[in-house]
Amino acid sequence: MTKCAFIPNFLRFYNILWQAALPFLRRNQRLAPSFGRRLGTSHLKPANIWFQAASAGEAFLALSILRTLAPDRPLTVLVTTTTDQGLEILENGIAARPLHPNVTPVIDRFPFDVPGTVQNAVRRINPNVMVLLETELWPALLHALKQNNTRIFVLNARMSSKSFRHYRATRFLWRYLAPDHVLAISPADARRWAGVFCQTRVGTMENIKFDIMDTGDTQADSPDLSRLFPGDLPLSVLASVRKAEEPDVIGLVRSLKTAFPGQVITIFPRHMHRIAAISGQLEKSGIAHTLRSELAGPVTAPTVILWDRFGELRAAYAHAATVFVGGSLKPLGGQNFIEPAVFGIPTVTGPFWDDFAWVGSDIFDAGIVTRCAHAREVAETMVRHLETPPDISANRQNAHAYIREHQGGSAQACQAILEALPPSPQG
Repeated sequence: MTKCAFIPNFLRFYNILWQAALPFLRRNQRLAPSFGRRLGTSHLKPANIWFQAASAGEAFLALSILRTLAPDRPLTVLVTTTTDQGLEILENGIAARPLHPNVTPVIDRFPFDVPGTVQNAVRRINPNVMVLLETELWPALLHALKQNNTRIFVLNARMSSKSFRHYRATRFLWRYLAPDHVLAISPADARRWAGVFCQTRVGTMENIKFDIMDTGDTQADSPDLSRLFPGDLPLSVLASVRKAEEPDVIGLVRSLKTAFPGQVITIFPRHMHRIAAISGQLEKSGIAHTLRSELAGPVTAPTVILWDRFGELRAAYAHAATVFVGGSLKPLGGQNFIEPAVFGIPTVTGPFWDDFAWVGSDIFDAGIVTRCAHAREVAETMVRHLETPPDISANRQNAHAYIREHQGGSAQACQAILEALPPSPQG
């Protein structure tokens, strides 16, 4: 590790900030039950590999890698997470499916990035390899790992343009804390990582999210909405609508009703606290509607339903004739347009999909998802789907083939990790 007087001085200042914050963190209702475990290190044991899975999304990625990992010798793998949800996902996932017999998993809380705490944690764990997922860079942790000569990987790495600007502005710091190897989920992400860490080995990999996509036809974990939608009327789903695009969506509802009156239109807000606001906008626009919670029986007449019940969007997709996925009519990053496409449902998104650029534009070229320039074009496309329904089975097969073509990220990650481990004592 390159010696630099700046880093010790920075870490001293960084430690002062942590010490000032700790009393407040101790009183935090969410952190209080695990505060001692996040600050102490006496419970930590040695591990060959240490994964850090920040929250729920990263926990699923870590599980996929763990289930693919097949070492030729016994390894202890520590997986830490920052959130309660991440901890639950990891514990339940490992309990549900046995790992390779040579893999011994240990699940724990991620320690606070207090310099003394993480230095002690790294000393106790003494990992050969550290795996960070997506975008998670902790200065004190990286410094302690480099002092320990631990190989540092960032896998399934992504970096938005906004994050790139922030990291590039402070790259004088990160040059001394650089990971050894970064595998990014797209060439654009790889270029951004290389722009911050010029001495790091940067490459690309398939996104592990493709490995964990559910392409099954069953919905065992979803509610059954067949009672509400017996199939007499086509169902249009407007999904994950964000606040900034609500006026556009109100106009979209009006256009759909005018062009194709004989349908049911459902609006699923991305955030439930927007229900009252959207209801008010619909009323102001003269659009009669009902709440999902008010439905007492099957929907047998054309209507607009504002969905005020959480956890039923995926179930609604299975009954849809066409879907628009929001977060995409304004520069909000987009939302998950792959999920309805997996059902074979004609799926439409707006022009903004930065957060899903890892999917690749080929999904539009293949006709699996339609990208529209504005709300008017979204309405025209959805009406076309209603007037001339496509072959759902063929759509589903194309979507599944696309996903299978892009799977393999977990295997790539495992290969990189195993190659970085020291040789087996027997070998």
